[in-house]
Amino acid sequence: MSTAQDPPASAAVPPACGRTDRLLELDDGAPPDRLALRRAFGRFATGVTVVTGRGAEPARRPVGVTANSFSSVSLDPPLVLWSLDLRSSTRAAFLEGGWFAVHVLGARQAGLSARFAAAGGADKFDSIPWQESLGGLPLLPEALALFECRLHQAVEAGDHVVLIGRVLRARYREDGAEEPLLFVGGGYRLPGAAIRSPERAAA
Repeated sequence: MSTAQDPPASAAVPPACGRTDRLLELDDGAPPDRLALRRAFGRFATGVTVVTGRGAEPARRPVGVTANSFSSVSLDPPLVLWSLDLRSSTRAAFLEGGWFAVHVLGARQAGLSARFAAAGGADKFDSIPWQESLGGLPLLPEALALFECRLHQAVEAGDHVVLIGRVLRARYREDGAEEPLLFVGGGYRLPGAAIRSPERAAA
């Protein structure tokens, strides 16, 4: 029976000529270099979303956070996920409220992303337009895509909780008039020139 073993140090892929790469050794017992690990994770470009919801009864206050951890999970049934810091003041609202809406942001919505990424107890919905869905979720205008979800499963993983949602309603812009907002290396970016898409996605 085979068992998983750590790869030998010589198995590390050498950097290309002229490059300077930093190697992080993440032993099980040692705390990671959080800043360096964040920079490594930040090399992966993502889209940007704002996730909104409401707390449990009786207050049902609207809440919202910026998240770049959003991903599709399944087409049948339609499932999506995103992750939330366990220290977030909105954690109880998203878990107890049982519903959330994911807004995929366009290139002109960096300001909206920054608003919902800010820490503190200020009302992030103050002075911005929004409306309620049929189920009472706060919905923001002009998103490239919107997914209204019922909480399907919540899984604690490390210092985050992964929220998996069952998509009950989705809509998206078909005109392609606006590029998506991207986040990479700790900052916002816009897409570059389009390249030829693969005929069929592998995963």
